[in-house]
Amino acid sequence: MTESLVQARGLTKRFGDFTAVDAIDFDISKGEAFGFLGPNGAGKTSTMKMITTVSPITEGKLTVFGIDPNVDGRSIRQRIGVVPQEDNLDLELTVAENLYIYGRYHDMRKSEIIPRIDELLDFAQLTERKDSEVEPLSGGMKRRLTIARALINSPDLIILDEPTTGLDPQARHLLWDRLYRLKRDGATLIITTHYMDEAEQLCDRLVVMDQGKVAAEGSPRQLIQRYAPREVVELRFHDGQMDAAALEIGGLAQRSEVLADRVLLYTEDADDTQQRLHSRGINPEQVLVRRSTLEDVFLRLTGRGLID
Repeated sequence: MTESLVQARGLTKRFGDFTAVDAIDFDISKGEAFGFLGPNGAGKTSTMKMITTVSPITEGKLTVFGIDPNVDGRSIRQRIGVVPQEDNLDLELTVAENLYIYGRYHDMRKSEIIPRIDELLDFAQLTERKDSEVEPLSGGMKRRLTIARALINSPDLIILDEPTTGLDPQARHLLWDRLYRLKRDGATLIITTHYMDEAEQLCDRLVVMDQGKVAAEGSPRQLIQRYAPREVVELRFHDGQMDAAALEIGGLAQRSEVLADRVLLYTEDADDTQQRLHSRGINPEQVLVRRSTLEDVFLRLTGRGLID
């Protein structure tokens, strides 16, 4: 059997009367990229804080490397690398100094840290910025430096909380490439995100979380095949026509979703669905045909969009 680095059974986190994580189960295997997908407030970050031993468990069982976080959190922290949702770099130090100090936090010798810094700066494409202060760096550079810092101790498990939030598309894709290289080299990654394309690009398996619970689990492809028909026809209408059109689409597809700005028709045959639209005299302003995605899976499971 594949070795489980992280295992949770009935994992629960409460803050007073509020239940942030509600009795969830999951296993994360060595060498896989595992995702926690869901909107803000779904319980993703609370789960990460329990795994990283920052926040105590309220109920249930959690082991990381076979260790109980409540018993020996220090041993777990020595073997993980954490990329928090917000960069917390020391802005007054240089790029290299940020890495060096973090290496010392892990009790690494100077002779170990110096070559490791050069290796990580090359990985993060920051070699030319080695002696630059952090403050003037772009958001993408700061994010790559935060990831490099989390790797200083060659961790057995890398945890990334919303790794690309706030980055422009070019910076996101560069960061995806860096994370894909880690995955290819056998690293175990835990990624929380509310970006569908990010989850599809990076995750071998994932759980969809909503309101503290696990709504579904599987690979991105498995979830799409399980919960969404093959194609989606997106319809946009002129102002004032949406409500009338929504009443006319019944039976045109396997399932429909009426959103604030468009109507989604889920179908196995988009061409047939469009022909039936025209036969009913329904003439949208715009028609877009696409493959089903993880966002469609989430709409199916929760009835609302991912970003609240």
